[in-house]
Amino acid sequence: MTGQQRVRAVLEHRLVQRTIIAIIVINSVTIGMETSSYLMERAGGVLHAVDRIALAVFATEIAARLYAYRRTFFTDPWNWFDTVIVAIALVPASGPASVLRALRILRALRLVSAVPSMRRVVGTLLAAVPGMASIIGLLALMIYIAAVIATILFGEVVPERFDALPRSLFTLFQIMTGDEWGTIAKEVMDHKPWAWIFFIVYILMSTFVALNLFIAVVVNAMHENEPSPVEAQTQAELQEVKQELAAVNAKLDQLLTREPPASASSTGAAAKPISKASPANGGHPPPATSPT
Repeated sequence: MTGQQRVRAVLEHRLVQRTIIAIIVINSVTIGMETSSYLMERAGGVLHAVDRIALAVFATEIAARLYAYRRTFFTDPWNWFDTVIVAIALVPASGPASVLRALRILRALRLVSAVPSMRRVVGTLLAAVPGMASIIGLLALMIYIAAVIATILFGEVVPERFDALPRSLFTLFQIMTGDEWGTIAKEVMDHKPWAWIFFIVYILMSTFVALNLFIAVVVNAMHENEPSPVEAQTQAELQEVKQELAAVNAKLDQLLTREPPASASSTGAAAKPISKASPANGGHPPPATSPT
């Protein structure tokens, strides 16, 4: 087994992966504790030491993965993700780059790449982006149309809410999130009692319909990306076959390295003729004798 294979086996070991996850969690907690002046006065040195040790472990892990996987390291987007996070943490957080000190908490995002279930969730969300983009476009169109109507209808009676299109857009977005929509509706209904029709229709279309569409797209993407039981069993069997082939190849490599090469002397001895011409016979081979 080569050095790359040994390093790869160590990195893929379950105990090593769980240790990395534990270090990520501990480092995330210590970074949060550093925001407390009370804790920094009493245990600031310990927290800084834990932070440096965790950063050293992360940098060593990235270097080991780069050595073990070589070119294939750069084909995985999660490797790029981890590398960027660790690189940001290595930048000195002083002077103009002091703002990067706050970005150390991004190391907690490494849990996404370290935990397979989180990777699947993120992959599902990315796969649902095209469908979600269409829904967002539809929702933006609905809000724009409603903002134009609200500005025309309610701009004079409630100018602090609907006096211009930008303010109406913000107010309708606030209503869509459910923030004080009752208060806004009451302010308008004090002048125009029939305004409840507008707000109810807008809330039904923007909040309930759009939210359900978002949920439907995400659930559909998760269902498509989740393998069926038959596919999962097939993948598990293929993984077992790959492991067995790797073990067979390793044994063959060991046998080939241990087998000594054939010596030239033994080959030459085997190539010698069985009989030679005797000088006493004048250089001729001995005559054949007939059986008696």
